[in-house]
Amino acid sequence: MNFYKPATCSAVVASLLFGLAFSNTSFANEEKKKSGKPAVRKVVATNPDDTGEFANFIHWKDVAEFIDKMATEHNFDRGELESAFKKVRYVDTTIQLIKPAPAGRPKNWKAYRARFVEPVRINAGLAFWDKHADALARAEERYGVPAEIIVGIIGVETVYGRNTGNFRVLDALTTLAFDYPPTPTREARMAFFRGELENTLLFARETNIDPFSLYGSYAGAIGWPQFMPGSIRKFAVDFDEDGRIDLRNSPVDAIGSVANFLVEHGWKRGEPTVFPATIAMADSGRSWDMFINQGLEARFRLDELKAVGVTPNVAPPADLQFGLVDLQNGGEPTEYWLGANNFFAITQYNRSFFYAMSVIDLGRAVRTARTR
Repeated sequence: MNFYKPATCSAVVASLLFGLAFSNTSFANEEKKKSGKPAVRKVVATNPDDTGEFANFIHWKDVAEFIDKMATEHNFDRGELESAFKKVRYVDTTIQLIKPAPAGRPKNWKAYRARFVEPVRINAGLAFWDKHADALARAEERYGVPAEIIVGIIGVETVYGRNTGNFRVLDALTTLAFDYPPTPTREARMAFFRGELENTLLFARETNIDPFSLYGSYAGAIGWPQFMPGSIRKFAVDFDEDGRIDLRNSPVDAIGSVANFLVEHGWKRGEPTVFPATIAMADSGRSWDMFINQGLEARFRLDELKAVGVTPNVAPPADLQFGLVDLQNGGEPTEYWLGANNFFAITQYNRSFFYAMSVIDLGRAVRTARTR
C-alpha cells in the first residue's frame, strides 16, 4: 500500500486502504492509564495469524506527533496514516523479549555457541552453500567477504531462511517505539525504533508494498539476513539483478546484502578475524584488565597486549591492531581471543562478542563439512 499522496492526485479513501482489523474500535472514552495513554485491551483478532492487543495508538500523544512528522517531512497522507495506526496492535511479547537479562545471570559462551553451531544448522548451511555456491563466490570476489562468513551470518540469523519471524513489523516497531520498557537507555532505544518505524513506512512506499505485509522478528528485523528497515534502505543490494531488492524471498539478494553491509561497516579484504590467546593470570596487577570492555573496535598494537601478559597462541600479523575479546563461560574459565578489524565488523551486525564468534565458528564448521 502506498501512503504517498502527491499534490496533483486525489485523496484515496482511507477505509479502502486500511480497513480496521477489529470489529469494535470505540475505545476513546475508556479509562486512561496514569501515563495518559489509552489503556491497552485484548481483543479477538480477525484471522488466526493476528496477535497482540488493541491500543488505540492514534490517541497516544507521541504517535500523533510521529504522524505529524511523517506528513510534514515526507508528504504522507495524514488520514491514511491515522487509519493505518488504528490497525496497529500493541505486542507485549516484544516488550518481554527486548528486556535485558536479569542482573547477575552469568554469561556462558559454550551454551550460547551450542545453540548455533550444531548439526541442524551445519547441514542446512552445507545445502545452502552448495545451492548458492556461484552467488557466494561472486560476493566474495566483489566485496572481499569470505563465503563462510556470509554463510555463518545467514545461518545464525534465520537457519537459512527457515525462521524469519512471525511478528508484523509495524506492530513490533510501534510497540517498541512508543512504550519501550524502563531501562537506562529507554529514550535512546525509543528514538532508534521510531527511526526504524519511519524507515518501514518509507521502504513500503518506495517499493510499493503493503507495510502490513512485512513480517519479521520481535524487534522488526526482516528477511533471510534479518535486516532492520533502515539497513535495507541503506545497505541491501539487488544481487540477483532482477530489478528489485527482496530480502524476504531472494537468498541471493541476502548474500550480496550481507557482504555489502560488512564492507560498509569496515570489513577489509584479505584480513583475518580472530586469534586464540592466553592470559598471564599470575600477573598480580592484572594489568591486562585495562584492555577488557574497550569498545567494539580493534585499536591496540600487538606489543601493547603482549606487554601486559596477553600471548597469542597463533602468531598474528604484527602490523594489525586488535581488541581483547573475553568469552565468559559461567563458572568455567573464560576464553580469550584477539579480535582483528574484521571481527569487529561482524559485531556491527549484532553488537556481541558471542554473536561474532558464533558466526565465525558456524561458517568454519560448514566449510569443513564441504571438504569431507
